Formats: sequence, C-alpha cells, structure tokens
Amino acid sequence: MKKFLNSKNVREFIRILLALGIGLSLGFILTLFVSEEPIEAYKAFLTGPLSRLNRIGDWLEESLSLIFLGLAATIVFSAKQFYLGYEGQMILSALASGTVAIYFPAPSAIRIPVAFLAGIIVATLWSVIPALLKAYLDANVLISSLMMNTIALRLFEYLLRTFLQLPNTNGIMSEQIPDEGRLSSFIPNLPFLAETRAAWSKATNVSWMLYVAIAAVILAYVLMYKTKFGYEIRAVGANEKFAKYGGVNVKKTIVASILISGIFSGLAGAHLVMGIIERIIQGMGFGFGFEGINVSILAAGNPLGVPVAGLFYGYLRSGADVMERSSDVSRELVFVVQAAVLLLLTAERLLPTVQQVVETDEAGEKAEPAKGSVK
Repeated sequence: MKKFLNSKNVREFIRILLALGIGLSLGFILTLFVSEEPIEAYKAFLTGPLSRLNRIGDWLEESLSLIFLGLAATIVFSAKQFYLGYEGQMILSALASGTVAIYFPAPSAIRIPVAFLAGIIVATLWSVIPALLKAYLDANVLISSLMMNTIALRLFEYLLRTFLQLPNTNGIMSEQIPDEGRLSSFIPNLPFLAETRAAWSKATNVSWMLYVAIAAVILAYVLMYKTKFGYEIRAVGANEKFAKYGGVNVKKTIVASILISGIFSGLAGAHLVMGIIERIIQGMGFGFGFEGINVSILAAGNPLGVPVAGLFYGYLRSGADVMERSSDVSRELVFVVQAAVLLLLTAERLLPTVQQVVETDEAGEKAEPAKGSVK
C-alpha cells in the first residue's frame, strides 16, 4: 500500500477524488439546511445537466469556454507566474470579436476568421503591460493583472454603452450578430446527419469550437512537453535561477508565457460572443476567468487534464442553473462546493495525512505478529 500511494499519479488522483467527494458532501449537507426538499434539489443539481438535450448543450457550451481559459492558465502557471488577467482578456476579446462579427461586411468564410483574429490580438495585447512589468521591473503580476481586469471591465462597459448599445432596450447590449458572423453546429452538414443536426441546432448552440478545443488541448500539450520553449517554461517554473544558469532567457520566457495565454483567452471570448450569446451584453462571462484558474488547478497543470476539469466545472455551473430553476436552492450553493474543492486541492497536507494514517495502520499490523512471537 505504501508503494502504491507513493506513485505520483496515484497520489494526485486520490487527492482529487478526496477533494471532489468532500466538496460534494459538504454541498449536500448545506442543502439539508436550506431546502425543504433537499434530496430533490440535490438530485436536480447532480443529474439535471443530462436530463434534456438543451441542458446537455448548456453544459458543453460552458465547458468549452472553461477549457480554453484553463489552457491559458496552465501555460502561465507552468512558469510559476501568478497572472490572473484571463477575465479581462476574455471580455475584451468578446468585444472585439463581436464587433467584427456584427459590423464587418463580409461573408462567413471571411468574417468569422477576421473576428477570431481580432479577439486573439486584443486579448494578447492586453497582457503586454503586466507581462513587461513582471519581467523587467519585477512588479507583482498578481496585483497588476487584477488591476488590468478592472480596467478591462470598465473599458468594455464604456465602449458598449457609447458605441454599441442597442437603443430602446431594457438591458445594455448590442444588436444581435447576423447569421454570417455566428458559429455553425459541430455536426457536419451532411444528408444522413440532417435530422440530428437540426435537433441539436434547435436545442443548443454547441458549435464546431468543440473541435477547436480538442486541437487546442493537443497543441498546448505538444507545446509544453515536446518543444524547447515548453521545456524553458517548465524550467523557469521549477527554478528561475537554475533556468537562467542553464541558458534560458527567463524574462523572454515569462513574457511569452503570458502572451500565449492571450491566444486561448481570445478563443474563449470569441466562442462566448459568437457561439453562445450571439450579441455583446453587459456582464457577459462574469466569473469565467477565475473558474478557468480553478480548472487549471484541478487539472494539476497538465493540458491533457484540462478537458476533464473543464467538463466537471461546466457540469457544476449547468447543474446549478437547473437546481435554481427547479428547486428552492440558490445557485450560490455551487460556489461553496467549488471553493471547498479548490481549498482541499491546494491543501498540501490532505493526502500526506491520509498516507500517514495508512502507514501507521500497516506498521501496527506488522508489529502484532512480532509482539506475539516474543511472548
């Protein structure tokens, strides 16, 4: 048992399972106190996202955005840079992509790629300031990136209100993106798939970004583990001084890792506005950036784990919506579950304590025969 627990992958897997189990159990305990029908409420939370086609679509839609943001955070965290600017990158990318998708007079084959490019460029440029401040002035990247998030939010609201707001509406929003700027279904437009495509398109907005997300995961993994640049990122994350001594340009690597996050954050923003909401609205994607960080932590910094973590967090968000609509429990309960899981995953003593208990039990079992033999 000791040898089994000492395996790094097994230890990480057990730690994640413990965190998830405790977090979900805590959520159920809280449901007992706040709901008149706790069993039904928690059942809606746990099974609701799979109960209907449109709910499955909601789950997948949110998960895709979380996967892109999780990849962005994974790249930066691998260099041990506590950059948190993904929310700002995402909403400004959504603003840029949405504006192009609405107003750029071109067919879909041109309009959509240009919209994506605009979103990625804006998201990447927005991270330049905190990246340079960290690399060349040793500024606290956590503080500078959080400040940039606030600036991005205010800039987003100002531009939306001033130039894009649709008049005579109850909310602050732009006009709807025309068909030429929307993302089509992930199901190919083939005769034998016509009925399936029609059913999915009617119930959900799951688009071909599903395949882009798969490609992004593979690309991030290859970048991190099969290229020189990926090695340099991981070397800087392991020990900056050692990496510098080994010939790695630490400042360049730090800046590059943060800028690369703009590509994935830009994809998340473009997907949010062109694939899900299909217009620019105030408050869109609120909290997505920080949940992308949670996805990266849950994936243990491995790009291949990000899709699983993204689907899990997307499931929690979708389940929270179903629970709130069908029971007397607010979606804020899910925030408690997420916080508990995150705290337990970052608690370094969680699994070592379990291992110590197991080792103590094994030692006691081995000691018993020896004690008896002395008698």
